[in-house]
Amino acid sequence: MDRRKFIKIGTGAVAVGAMSGSVVLRAAEISAENKASDDLTAGYSAASDSASEYSTARYSSEIGEAGKKDLLVRFLGTGAADWNGMDERGELRRLSSVLLDNRILIDFTPSDADMLPPGFKKPDAVFYTHSHSDHYNARAAIETLHANVVYVGDTWVERAKADLAAAASGLGKSTPEVIGLAIGQRTQCGDLTITALPGNHATKDDNEQTLIYLIEKGSVRVLYATDTGGIPVRAARIVGIDAHIADGKPITGLIMEATMGIDHDEDFRIFTHSSVGTVLRTAHVLLDTGRLKAPQGQPVYLTHMARTLHSTQAQLDANLPQPLRAAYDGLEVIFRG
Repeated sequence: MDRRKFIKIGTGAVAVGAMSGSVVLRAAEISAENKASDDLTAGYSAASDSASEYSTARYSSEIGEAGKKDLLVRFLGTGAADWNGMDERGELRRLSSVLLDNRILIDFTPSDADMLPPGFKKPDAVFYTHSHSDHYNARAAIETLHANVVYVGDTWVERAKADLAAAASGLGKSTPEVIGLAIGQRTQCGDLTITALPGNHATKDDNEQTLIYLIEKGSVRVLYATDTGGIPVRAARIVGIDAHIADGKPITGLIMEATMGIDHDEDFRIFTHSSVGTVLRTAHVLLDTGRLKAPQGQPVYLTHMARTLHSTQAQLDANLPQPLRAAYDGLEVIFRG
C-alpha cells in the first residue's frame, strides 16, 4: 500500500511520506499564511457573533436540511480549557460541547449556554466524557439545562451523584438521575444509540476512566473523540475500526479533538491529547483501511482546539490539509449514512 498521501496545499502538493507530519503541516501553514482574505473568515469570532461567513459550498455536510435518518450535530463549543472569552485576536471559542438532534448533549459548561438553539428548553439526556471543569459543570446541568438524566463513566458515578445533589440542593431544584456507564455499554435515546468507549486521558482521580462516544442513528455512525490522545485500541475494536479485526464495521463520520495545532505535535500534552497531525494520520489510516466511509464532501471535523496552540479560524480554513475541517461554535453539521 502506498503510504505517500498527497495533500493539496494552495496550488501545490506535498507527500506525507516524504517528511515528518509536523513539517508537512507547517509547510501548509507557511505556504498559505498570507493568502487569507476577507472571504476566508470561517468560524465563530466574537467580532461577528454569528455562524461562519466562509463558503460551505465544498462541504456537503453543511448544506441543506437534516432528514429523519440524518444526524444533526450542533457544535456549541470547540475550544480547549485555555479559552476564557475573546482573545487578543478577536477570536472566541467556548468550551467543547455538542448537541445531537437538538435534544441530547455531550458535555456542557456555562460558556456554551448562548449557543443553544432558540427555543431550546431541556435535553432528553446529558452525556459527560469526564469530570474536568471544561467539560462538566454540575450547577449548569441543573440551572441552565434542567437535566433529568445524566450519564457519566461508572468509575466516578458516585462523585457525580454527590456533585449534582449538592448543586440541586443549593438551587432548590430536583436532583437528576445519574447513570454510570461501563465501557462498551450502549444507551438507547429514542432513535439514537450512544456507546461509551475508553478515552486516553486522565483526571486527578486516577481511578476515573474517561470516555469518548460512538453515536449511531440508522446507518449513521459518528465517533466523537475528545478528550483523548489518539484512539485507544479497545475503543477502536468496540467500534469496529481496528483493521486487525477482519469483520469490522466502518464509521461514517469522525469528530476528533485537536488540542495541539499545526507544528505542535511534540507538545507535552501529547500523552493525553491529540494534535492536528494525530487526527490527520488517524483519518488517513481509517480511509486506507476502509474503516471510515464518509459521504462525499464530508470532512473530518476538529474540535477542542487550544487557544495558544492554534491560529485563527480563517487561517485554519485556509491551511488545514484535506480531509480536515476546523469546527467552530454554532456550526451545524448533517451527518448522513
